[in-house]
Amino acid sequence: MSTGQYFAAGIEERPVVVDRVAELRWHALADDLVVGRGDVAHRPDGRTFLSINAWHGAVFDRLAEAMLAALPTPLYTVVDEAEPEVVAGWERAGFTVGRREWEYLVPTDPRLTRLDAARPPSGVTVLPVGEAQDGPLRALDRAVREEVEATAGWHTMPAEVLPRPEGTTVLYSSKYAVAEHNGQYVGLVRVAPVTRQPRIGLVAVRAGLHRRGIARALLARVLGELHSCGIERATTEVNESNEAARALFEGIGAQRCGGNLELVRH
Repeated sequence: MSTGQYFAAGIEERPVVVDRVAELRWHALADDLVVGRGDVAHRPDGRTFLSINAWHGAVFDRLAEAMLAALPTPLYTVVDEAEPEVVAGWERAGFTVGRREWEYLVPTDPRLTRLDAARPPSGVTVLPVGEAQDGPLRALDRAVREEVEATAGWHTMPAEVLPRPEGTTVLYSSKYAVAEHNGQYVGLVRVAPVTRQPRIGLVAVRAGLHRRGIARALLARVLGELHSCGIERATTEVNESNEAARALFEGIGAQRCGGNLELVRH
């Protein structure tokens, strides 16, 4: 569903026809007028995500019915938790909550984050965004992925950092700051340079070096650089079940500003 007004009032009395107009797209038509659209996206991790754009619940339901009849499960979708009508539409189609991701606004001012005194632990050096070497960064990416798979599972990570077909989550090394220890990269922060409010897409430290202040030192460097460029806030998303990440960001003054639900139909 969306706020897009594809049709006038009275759609309830008009016959709606759903056509598959392309391999990954469906249209709902009433009197030859497009009153809703459904799309399919195949994510790099192999999962299939659906989206439906229809202002009327009946049209939404017709599109969902047609798409579900044509597609193999499991199927996924992501919705804003602040849109209960959209959530209800997917629930009518048999989807349930698979995970919840909270969105935070993160201040960059060291006086607010209290990161001005954060220093890397002894023997650790933080390289700023853009200075990471591609090879060692990809090696760290693989190591982190293996550690996540052995614990929470990589499926708990945000969609943007899920493995690509070639088996890496690193597309542009210029977006990363890294922590180096004894000649090896041991921690990273990914920063997407979105206009006005950059997004912190991933914070990760090798398992054997947790709770030593490396993540805080990485964030201190990244947020400090953003602040020096005149950027007051960044955004980030954290899985609701990731208590360590929530504590990390809330501990530097991040404020929750919304959230998304990933719904699944098996």
